[in-house]
Amino acid sequence: MKFRKIAIMLTLLSIWGGTMIFADATTQKVRVMINGTEQDEGGVLLEGKTYLPLRQIAEAMGAIVRWDENNKRAILYKPNVHMFLYNGSQPFGGVNKGYQGKIKVFSQIDNVKTDLASVKVTIEDPSGKERFIQSENVTNNNDSFWFITDEFDYKFEATGKYKVRFYMRLSNSEDWVVVSEKLITSSSKG
Repeated sequence: MKFRKIAIMLTLLSIWGGTMIFADATTQKVRVMINGTEQDEGGVLLEGKTYLPLRQIAEAMGAIVRWDENNKRAILYKPNVHMFLYNGSQPFGGVNKGYQGKIKVFSQIDNVKTDLASVKVTIEDPSGKERFIQSENVTNNNDSFWFITDEFDYKFEATGKYKVRFYMRLSNSEDWVVVSEKLITSSSKG
């Protein structure tokens, strides 16, 4: 009886091992590069088709992914978000290091094809420290609207790229998704 169990286990392990070797031979890992940066999670090449991690690709595109459990499908939403930065009535995109001033972020949003719960805007300095600017619940689910932050005081203490980010949060979700990013370059006075 013991010999029979051992023989069955060895047969099953041989079949399983052979299957794993065959499966590994038919799939290849694919490195995923987004804007020149290799991603931690790669894709797979299977039978001549490339499969990529959808959430990671959507994030790079400024899109939102919603999983429809009932129909077993992923739905991708790509709203258009255009941000304009103003200092008083003057638009800007670059500053000298040490500049401090009152800033407003004007955001024009259209092509919203899903229900939103809220939006928010942040700014991240070159060291990666992110500062919350403002958020607002979305009460009208029009496919286009404007979001204008209150004026806020900000100092560009370092040289480098500052990232102003526009986030959306879908109804029935706790996750914030970056759908647009605007860079402000802070350079040495010269």
